[in-house]
Amino acid sequence: MHTYLIKNGYIINEDRKYYADLLLKDGRIEKIAPQIDTKTAVKEVKAEGRYVLPGCIDDQVHFREPGLTHKANINSESMAAVAGGITSFMEMPNTNPPALTQALLEKKYQIAQQQALANYSFFMGTSNDNYEEVMKTNEKKNHICGIKIFMGSSTGNLLVDDPLTLEKIFRGSEVLIATHCEEEKMINANLQALQQQKTLSAADHPIIRNDEVCFESSWQAIQYAQKHGSRLHILHISTAKELQLFTNLIPLKDKKITAEVCVHHLHFTADDYSRLGNLIKCNPAIKAPHNKQALWEALLDDRLDVIATDHAPHTFAEKGYVRDASSGKLICNNADYLHAHAGLPLVQHSLLLMLQYVQEGKISIEKVVEKMSHAVANCFQIKDRGYLREGYFADVVLVNPQQPTTVTKDNILYRCQWSPFEGTTFPIQIEKTFINGHLTYANGVFDTSLKGKRLEFDR
Repeated sequence: MHTYLIKNGYIINEDRKYYADLLLKDGRIEKIAPQIDTKTAVKEVKAEGRYVLPGCIDDQVHFREPGLTHKANINSESMAAVAGGITSFMEMPNTNPPALTQALLEKKYQIAQQQALANYSFFMGTSNDNYEEVMKTNEKKNHICGIKIFMGSSTGNLLVDDPLTLEKIFRGSEVLIATHCEEEKMINANLQALQQQKTLSAADHPIIRNDEVCFESSWQAIQYAQKHGSRLHILHISTAKELQLFTNLIPLKDKKITAEVCVHHLHFTADDYSRLGNLIKCNPAIKAPHNKQALWEALLDDRLDVIATDHAPHTFAEKGYVRDASSGKLICNNADYLHAHAGLPLVQHSLLLMLQYVQEGKISIEKVVEKMSHAVANCFQIKDRGYLREGYFADVVLVNPQQPTTVTKDNILYRCQWSPFEGTTFPIQIEKTFINGHLTYANGVFDTSLKGKRLEFDR
């Protein structure tokens, strides 16, 4: 492994901006100082005019392996993540087969060890009947990010809707519980009522999966957590109403209940269904504009703790689209809204999007680093990552704020081959990404000779 000296970068870290050099050696940050001179052989990286950030950590992705690799796999999606400045990811259990046993979970780690360019961890899946397997996660609490409960909006045996099972899991888990909160019975009732009135389209998605659906389920999860003193993390908050359930009066390190917001809920609104249709169909739904405004306010005042993607790729056909052979544009194939899969791919462009909002004055770059790196590490108690600190793993991203990035079908790295941002020009560029001190990505070129590492936790 090479020793790298990053020279004259504009460091963004721990609510500070300053110029400094970074020495990366043996996978770690050896030294941070205004000027570093070394007598040993190093590879020098000139960083004048570049932001130097700690690598982003995405606490919610769906990389589809095993079993669904026609639309994504750990190698392809981790490559996209690294190109987007995401150096670590935590992946969800709804693969095929779902990660409902410790043996199946460990198989995913084995795949990642061989294929993941970024650092990785995987959530243990839950069902109405795998309580004993879930509780074995307690023995691995320093080696697994947490357990995932689909309290709604799942298929097959990953939906946990048995109150007795939920009670037992919240009582027994010693690790973080991450929940997808939508009330399934309310969703089904809304769907049946609306189907009797009209032919459904993507614009009906936030009506079927409305504010009450999310609030009721999030409220239930919090009741369980407060009753048993559980460590609860509620994923992808999407409504203004849910925000009353969270606080900014407690420091993150002391919170037992935390919340995540995803980039698509900060960017899109229900007004965008007319333009993007099923491409932005996701669960929980993208909703009316007042929700987006409220989410931004809660993010900036720390009621919302981290920013993630919920990266969830599907093929064109699964979303109900085809790409026109002559123009290359995506065209809706008039697929039934009900059969269009929910989810959209985001890991390659999430940091670019948030840095665009920095340039627009919506959020500070320090806050972006806090919510996409520092706070995620704190929330999950990740060991030696999420910060630019001496002794920490050298997960480092160099950003060129003067070089724009246009998203085209030719530079999209997702295996599904599309992005809701296709045609968008972001005013910045992710130039280089170091993973554990290895220059994995530089100006569109990958060095895949070293893979990422399994995340460890300090609990």
